[in-house]
Amino acid sequence: MRPPYTARHGEMSESRPEPSTRAEYRAFRTIPTRWMDNDAYGHMNNVVHYSLFDTAVNGWLIENNLLDINNSAGIGLVVETGCRYFSEMAFPDIITAGLRVAHLGKSSVRYEIALFRNEEKKASAEGFFVHVYVNRKTRKAAPMGPALRAALESLQK
Repeated sequence: MRPPYTARHGEMSESRPEPSTRAEYRAFRTIPTRWMDNDAYGHMNNVVHYSLFDTAVNGWLIENNLLDINNSAGIGLVVETGCRYFSEMAFPDIITAGLRVAHLGKSSVRYEIALFRNEEKKASAEGFFVHVYVNRKTRKAAPMGPALRAALESLQK
């Protein structure tokens, strides 16, 4: 994902990409908003978007038996994340998180997540989330196992 703004002649000028569509994602997870997700401005606070990214990625891993949060020898640690906002979301919206894999390394994966408000076809927000897989005890980078790698390959765009 490229930055939404580019500098030109010492000023910020918009060169905003279009939001992606549901068809561009491989897996989906529905997440209801909560009353506490709204901020003083009446929309979902920006920090909630990151929580939804985390919920979408780890929920998918758990649902696909790729992560046991208490016992897996390897765990994914977040080393980088980002978000681009297109339109507001707020309680009581139902969010569908679209998930895909943009890059797959030996011990790292870059997820791209789009948040779709209710039944909208275009994303309200898009983000990315990089996991580096490490040994749970030593916290040293460790290659992904074959089951995890195969599942992640199925999400590649």
